Amino acid sequence: MDETALRPPATPGAATAPANARARFTGRWVIVTGAGYGIGRAIATAFAAEGAHVALAARSTAKLEESAAALRAHGGEAFVVPADVRREEDVARLVRDVHAHAGRIDVLVSNSGITGPTGHVHDTALADWNDTLATNLTGAFLCARAVAPHMIAARGGAIVHIGSVAGRMAYPLRAPYAASKWGLIGFSHSLAAELGPHGIRVNVVQPGSTAGERMERVIATRAAAQGTTPDQARQFFTRDVPLGRMVGPEEVARAVLFLASDEASGITGQVLNVCGGFQMR
Repeated sequence: MDETALRPPATPGAATAPANARARFTGRWVIVTGAGYGIGRAIATAFAAEGAHVALAARSTAKLEESAAALRAHGGEAFVVPADVRREEDVARLVRDVHAHAGRIDVLVSNSGITGPTGHVHDTALADWNDTLATNLTGAFLCARAVAPHMIAARGGAIVHIGSVAGRMAYPLRAPYAASKWGLIGFSHSLAAELGPHGIRVNVVQPGSTAGERMERVIATRAAAQGTTPDQARQFFTRDVPLGRMVGPEEVARAVLFLASDEASGITGQVLNVCGGFQMR
């Protein structure tokens, strides 16, 4: 099998994965939610490149099959489970099916998320607020709650939540999204304290502006809300970044793999920013 083909493409200026990294997750089972595209697909691909069996979850079956095909084309095992993390019954089925198939769950990466509405708080519909928190925060809670008994029984495991630098800053016009990501940090710290005695680690990776189709939609929506051009809106996301660029999905993926690996065996309850040095205000 061509192991290099499974690795995400390198971003200019980004470090490449170590040559001996292939063995870090051999035989382990990883659940990645929101695995249909973008950061989620990059995370799933990176785990497969290092020997993991990956359960892919998201609402879009078509997108999941695209991700699964990429893994399988290079010999990786992909187990597809369409699921909406907002729905308790979907999450219960996801974890039940993966555990029944694999007999173990070693890592959970809660990546499912939506951007939420763009606009002033006084113009935000309650339904949009609720949907944003249901996906970005309650979904992570439901997934962690479902996998915890299996990890407790196994006396170990790793949970990585995908947050955002929006969880540590004021984010005008995106208050529901910011609130969901601020909440994710508090939830993760509390969960780490609860599960630590069982040998289970819980951490957060906070990407900054991440290049890809989702970011392009965010920029376009912000430009429309502010009556500016997309190029002007883009400056909002890059002006305070010392590296002078957005990060790539594969850079976020490498941080996730580190926190999920034995190399981070002494790390829990932490937040790792992958943001190009973005200065949070």
